[in-house]
Amino acid sequence: MNYDFSDKEFNLFVEIHTLMGTFAKENDLETKDAEKSEKNTRRALALLSRTPYLTLGIEKADNYNGLLTLMGGMETIAAASPSLFLSIETSTRIFGRILSAWGSASQKEKLLPALLNGQIIGAVGLSEDAMNVDNDPLMTTAVMDGDSAIISGHKQYVVNGPVADWLAVAGRLDGKNAIFLVEKGTQGLSIGGKAATLGYEGVAISNLMFENCAIASSQVIFPENDKTMLTTLKLWENQILIGASLGLMKRAFESAKVYAKKHKTGGKPIIAYQEVGFKLAQMLTLFQASQLFAYKVAWAADAEPKDIESLTLCAKVFCTEAAEQVAGDAMKILGGSGFLSGNPVEEAFRCAKYGQIAGTSTEISRVKIGDSALGLMK
Repeated sequence: MNYDFSDKEFNLFVEIHTLMGTFAKENDLETKDAEKSEKNTRRALALLSRTPYLTLGIEKADNYNGLLTLMGGMETIAAASPSLFLSIETSTRIFGRILSAWGSASQKEKLLPALLNGQIIGAVGLSEDAMNVDNDPLMTTAVMDGDSAIISGHKQYVVNGPVADWLAVAGRLDGKNAIFLVEKGTQGLSIGGKAATLGYEGVAISNLMFENCAIASSQVIFPENDKTMLTTLKLWENQILIGASLGLMKRAFESAKVYAKKHKTGGKPIIAYQEVGFKLAQMLTLFQASQLFAYKVAWAADAEPKDIESLTLCAKVFCTEAAEQVAGDAMKILGGSGFLSGNPVEEAFRCAKYGQIAGTSTEISRVKIGDSALGLMK
């Protein structure tokens, strides 16, 4: 296992940091306005399309170390803007992977180039009555009518729902799990307004309703193994949430460190006080341990070991819970300044909880990790 990044990879991270850092300074990326969220996402995708970043994990990129390089890039973008990161990754890394891994040649030809060039936004409809799909069956269904598939059902908590050009909707057809590719504006599709959320305020999240929504049969995807479809989608989502947690920790730690050096009390910078130094040391330890865990998962995902699901769940539990602790300690260092809305530490603290309930929740993750340790997980 080699987690060292090459000079080319470091240069990519620097390029992404410069692009997204400048973009974050010039725009309100945590806006509650859905139109501004869409504008921000489209402009950011266009910027990133100038780099190889959007293709990582989708297409083979020479001299880049697969998902390991991707994890380093995800950390960089999530640190610049948590909301922009979630929108970009849902579109590129989940919607894009659905096309890349399972789509037909014609589906790929139609959508993948535009997606990887930052010209369209994708969304994925997975959750229904609850965020988890581990215990509840998919209730969104379709029936064939000639050359059309007629979709009925609903989805909740859909990231990019109000701003997406195309939706990949998980459901059932002919007794099998399937993915329905639905274009925005299709008759029978209703998209709810942008939901108010605790964190990730710049992300457009909504519900979807399908009432006899007709799509062409050519827009239906049947994964090669439909029984593992949901597990694979959750794996991809969990990888993204791990990357988000790294970015939140980096964002919170760097802000707390800068504040501790500049802010004075008792006539000296607060970093001179042992308790503040201890807190920063604990934060850095958790952050670096999370990095190593995340990099191991990214490396292992390309190697495809049998225990990749359990390993990913272990990393997700550790990283998402560490993100909340690091953000909380950063807020203690900033004191009242950290409690005021609009600063990176306060934003990181609010966003951190999402990682624990989205994807495979920490509670369900622990059950599955235990089952794996006992040899019960298949």
